[in-house]
This record gives sequence, structure tokens and C-alpha cells, in this order.
Amino acid sequence: MTKRIPVLLVLLAILPALIGCQESPAANQPIHKLIITGSSTVAPLIADIGKRFEAQHPDIRVDVQTGGSSRGVADARSGIAHIGMASRALHPQETIDLLATTIAQDGIGLIVHADNPVANLTTQQVIDIYTGKVTNWQSLGGMNAPIVVVNKAEGRATLEIFLHHFHLANSAIKADVVIGDNEHGIKTVAGNPQAIAYVSIGTATYDATAGVPIKLLQLNSIPASLATVQNGTFPLSRPLTLVTTKHPRPLAQTFMTFATSPHVQNLVIQHSFIPLPS
Repeated sequence: MTKRIPVLLVLLAILPALIGCQESPAANQPIHKLIITGSSTVAPLIADIGKRFEAQHPDIRVDVQTGGSSRGVADARSGIAHIGMASRALHPQETIDLLATTIAQDGIGLIVHADNPVANLTTQQVIDIYTGKVTNWQSLGGMNAPIVVVNKAEGRATLEIFLHHFHLANSAIKADVVIGDNEHGIKTVAGNPQAIAYVSIGTATYDATAGVPIKLLQLNSIPASLATVQNGTFPLSRPLTLVTTKHPRPLAQTFMTFATSPHVQNLVIQHSFIPLPS
């Protein structure tokens, strides 16, 4: 004798499938993932551009991962990522097989706690701080307190540009704290009135405007600001780039076209970076 299954149990079994079909009318469309890795400076901007891109392309999900510009370049070259993010220009040897598309401009500035009375440093003073020749803020017109030197980790474009500009070897730097991304550096300085770090001017400007207790120092009496980066008077400037192979995949090319279009320039400004010339 065949055992009859109650109708209620049958309905309960198929109900999740029916609900899923109703909630996802385009469930039969494949979801494509666009993987973008690299610079922590560029990542927050690309994450917001990615959300806007997804709104226009419902079948695409943009996965943004940090790890530094070196990771972005390496992942783009190996194919681990569709696109790499780098907060610098490509090195000559990298241009052999890679392309860099600039999406914005930024600078690198020195930051201290908002309560620190020091407002300006010379090139030599920065070198002396980071090599341990000057160890107390009082020597620079500040408080009688030891200087807490914050340095960037290897693989970060910010470190590379800082070392190049000040003609320093990383082994010569006497760091008390080593940080990864910009936000880590900003949080370190905001929580320690004796600390000094160098970070993205755009990120520092954005956070300071939001009330984070930090300030950007002048370098050789030149303000570290978006205006001085834009007009070329501040020496530590850099492009923010998206990196691909010489022949990017169609999905990557579509995203880069979108990321350099007028549709996202307001996002660039919101993140306190300098947009591309219109």
C-alpha cells in the first residue's frame, strides 16, 4: 500500500524555491565577479565607484581587496585580479607588460596630532626625525616629549615615494610603529599627541574635515593641500592608477572606462582626491 504524503508537507518543501524565484527574477543570469586588488589609498574610492558600476550592471559584482600597490601590480600581472590598484606611476620595467590608467591625483603629507604646536618642517628636519637624529619635539619648537616615528610597511607605494623624495633607505629609518594603510596611520597619530606619520593628503584631508584630531604639516613652508598638489607646488604628488595587462579583459576595460568618466568625478571629489581634467 502506497503511503500518501500530506499536501501541507509538499507545500512546505517547495515554498523556499517559489520564494527564491519571486525575489530573484533574474536568477537565471550569470553573476560575473570583477576582482580589483592593491593600494589601500585607492580602495575606498574604487569601492564606491564599484557600487555605482554595479547599479548599472546588475550581473556584475565588484570585489575590492587591499594589500598595497605592490600586490595590485603583481595580481594584475599574474591574472589573480582583473585590475590592480596602485597609488603611484608604474616603474619603467613594469610598463613592458602592464598598463596604468590614471583615475585621480593625490599627494603624500606628514601628519601630527591636532594639538601639536609644530606646523612646518624642513626637508632636513624630516630626515633627522626619521633617522633618529632628532628625538624630541622641543627641538622643533614643540612640546618637551619624545617623537613617536610612524613608518609604512614594505610594499606600500607611500613608503616608496617618501623614501625616494627624502633620499632615504628604509633600513636607515628608526621607526617606533610600522603601519599598513593610511587609516591605520591616521588612527595612530590621532591617538598619540607625540606621533608623526606620512599618509595620503586626500585621506588625511577627508578625515580631518570629519573631525579626526590630526593636521597636515607644511613642508618647507608649502602647505600640504589639495590645492598645492593640483597646482604643482607641493613636491610629493602622485597619480592614483588602475593597472591591467596590455590587453585587459573586456570586463576590466568596461570598468576602467566607467572609472574615468564624468559619472564618477563627484566621488573622486568626495574622497578628497583631485579629479582628472575635464
